[in-house]
Amino acid sequence: MSRRPRLVLLAAALGAALAVDTAPAGAQWADPSRAARPAAAPRVTGFIDGIVSDTAMRGVGFAEVLIVRTDIRLQTNSQGRFRFYDVPPGQYLLIVRRIGFRPISSIIQVNARDTLRLSFVMEPAVRVLDSVIVLDRQLTPKMAAFEERRRQGFGFFLTETEIEKRNLPVAADYLRLAPSISLAPSPNASGISELVAISKREGGSIFGDGAGACALQIVLDGIPMPPRFPLELLPTPKEIAGIEVYDGPATVPPQFNGLDRRCGMVLVWTKDGR
Repeated sequence: MSRRPRLVLLAAALGAALAVDTAPAGAQWADPSRAARPAAAPRVTGFIDGIVSDTAMRGVGFAEVLIVRTDIRLQTNSQGRFRFYDVPPGQYLLIVRRIGFRPISSIIQVNARDTLRLSFVMEPAVRVLDSVIVLDRQLTPKMAAFEERRRQGFGFFLTETEIEKRNLPVAADYLRLAPSISLAPSPNASGISELVAISKREGGSIFGDGAGACALQIVLDGIPMPPRFPLELLPTPKEIAGIEVYDGPATVPPQFNGLDRRCGMVLVWTKDGR
C-alpha cells in the first residue's frame, strides 16, 4: 500500500509550523473584534485647583465650594485646599461659603486640558439672625423673610408657584416680567456679549453700555454676585424658589444696605438643597 498521501499531509503540517515560527517578532494576527472598536476619544476636560484662607492667610477648612447649575461641590480640607477633576470646559459661577465668614462668588473660565488655579480670602462676618416669622405653612427662614417682604409690597415678586406655572426656559426670562428693568447685552473681558439686568428707572439703556446704563446688583441666596453679572449663569428655573426685584436704592430692604444698591437689586432664592 502506498504511503504517499500520508507524507503529503505531514509536509503540509510542517510547512504551517515553519510559517508560524518564521513570523516577524512582535507581529500580531488581525482580530476583527478589536479592529471594529473606535479609538478612545481624547479627554477634553479641565481641572480646578484652589485654596481658601482667612485674612491672616490661614487655611479655612470645611468651607463649601460649589459650581452653580452643576452637581459639582465639595468641602475644603483642613488646610483649606480643594480640587475639582474632569470639569467640562466653559464659564461657571463658583461660590465659596462657610459659617462665620462672608461668602464669595466668582465667575471662572475652565479650559480643556488645563488646570485653573484659584485663591480666595474669606473675611469674618458677624451674622445677625432675622426675626422668626410664623406663617400658615412651613417655610424656611429665607423664604419666610421673602413672604414678609412680599406682603409689604415694595418690590416685584415671583413665587415658586408662579415660576412653575409660567414654565419659562431660563431664569433671565422671568426678569423680563419686571416692569422696572430691561435685559441688555454687554461685552465681557473677552469681548463676548453677555446678558445683564439694566435699571430703566436709573437711566438704563436697552443697548447695554449706552450713556447712563445702570446694572442692577444680583444677589443669589444672600450672596452678592460680581458687577454686571451675566444672567446666563443664574440657576435654572426648576432650582429657584423665589425672585424679588427692587428698582432703585430707596426700595431696597434695609437688611441689604451693605451691598451695592445704587441701581436697584435682584434677589434670587433657590430651593433647599440647591
